[in-house]
Formats: sequence, C-alpha cells, structure tokens
Amino acid sequence: MPPSIITLTTDFGRADTYVAQVKGVILSINPDAAIVDVTHEIPPQDIMRGSIALGEMWQTFPVGTIHVAVVDPGVGTSRCILCAKCDDRVFVLPNNGLLSHVLKAKPADEIVELRDQSFWRTSVSNTFHGRDIIAPVAAHLSLGVPLSKLGPPAGDVTLLDFQKPRFEERQLFGTIVSIDRFGNLITDIELAHLRQIPTTEFTVCCKQRRIERISRTYADYPPGTLIALPGSQGRLELAIVGGNASLQLDAKISDAVVLSW
Repeated sequence: MPPSIITLTTDFGRADTYVAQVKGVILSINPDAAIVDVTHEIPPQDIMRGSIALGEMWQTFPVGTIHVAVVDPGVGTSRCILCAKCDDRVFVLPNNGLLSHVLKAKPADEIVELRDQSFWRTSVSNTFHGRDIIAPVAAHLSLGVPLSKLGPPAGDVTLLDFQKPRFEERQLFGTIVSIDRFGNLITDIELAHLRQIPTTEFTVCCKQRRIERISRTYADYPPGTLIALPGSQGRLELAIVGGNASLQLDAKISDAVVLSW
C-alpha cells in the first residue's frame, strides 16, 4: 500500500516551530506518512479563509487522504474537535466552521467528535490542540483506525454564515472571497451563475472600475488591462494583466462585485 497522505492547512506561518511540532507528532506515530503542506499562511484566526482553502483543494487529492486543518481561535474552550468522512476523504479539524465549504460541495458520510483520549498525546496543552489532539488522531487514522473508535457521532456542526451571490433585476451581486499571491480577486460568482445570465453582453463592476467583457486567458489583453475571466476554481476572477489587481484597485475580501446587463 502507498503511504497515507496527510495534508496540513493552518494559520501557523513559518516563523515558529509549530508546523514542525505537528509533523513530528505525526511521524512519531506513523513514520511512513506522506505529509503535504497545503498552506500555513491563512491569516491568523481567519476561519473563513481556512474554509475556502479546504474547499478549493480537498477533491484534488486521492481518496483516502486525511486533511488536517487548524485555524482555531477557540482552542481550549468547550468547542469540540471533529473527524468527518466526506467522499472517501477524512477531515480532522475544530468544529468552528472550517468544514463549511467542504460540506457545501458534498454532504458528510460520517462525523464524530474526538473523545477517546487514548488517541491523543498524553499531555494536552490548552493552547495547542493541533499538536496534542488533531495531529496524533490524524496519524492513527493513517494507520487504519476507524472513525467510530474516536468518539460518538457529532451533534451540531458549526457552519459559517456566508452570503451567496444573488440575482436582482438585470444584475448579479457577488463578493470577493479570496485574493491570491498574484493579486487576482477571486469572487463567489461561479460558472453556474454566469450561465443563468440571459446574454453574453454584460459589464463587471468592482471598486468603481468597469470591465466590458469576459476574457478567456490572462494574456488576451495588453499589460495593465483590468480583465474578468473564469478562473481555475470555477469562479469569476478579476485580474490586471501583468499586474496586481488587489493593489491597483485597493480591493479586499468582502468587497462587492456586480454584473449588470
């Protein structure tokens, strides 16, 4: 059998030893685990951004992958930690909304609360459940421990209250939900929304800037041009050819994007 894949998505950054500690715990239990760093640059305590990151990448990994996510401003409180199975992938993460975009795509087959402490580290810090609970549980899962051994079925699963794009008369209202390192503005407007527009002639407006047509690639227009195009995540993106749309438009997450026809 190939080594079990465990992905890590956190807000830990790279300046401290937190990521290394999590990896050390996993490898101490399963030295053959294949650990994949998705990102450790989620903005601190930004659960929405963590949920979006999970939603973007989890289905690109093979079945059997274990996805660990730690963006946990409530660490040490009464919030529980979940283990969920969804489309033959497993998620270990706090019950704080991180699972929202995964469940938006696919319902869970099974969700349990982590209660059996025999799968945790002996000493558990109130400030580092990612190392002391989530990491060892993920490692045990990679060795074949079933979800049912970890704890009882979960009660209420916390879901983020994110707005969905909405249609009004001859307009579609969306928002920027992510900004990548190139400064591209990724919206929550999906291809399915675009297909509902009864014409191909519409304008896209963001931060009082207008775009008159949808591009096919980033290179369809000269450098410096503001464009809109369907991105790799299946959502409408705004970009500056050869530039940084976020900086040039002074745009940020939650800013409005409006399509009119």
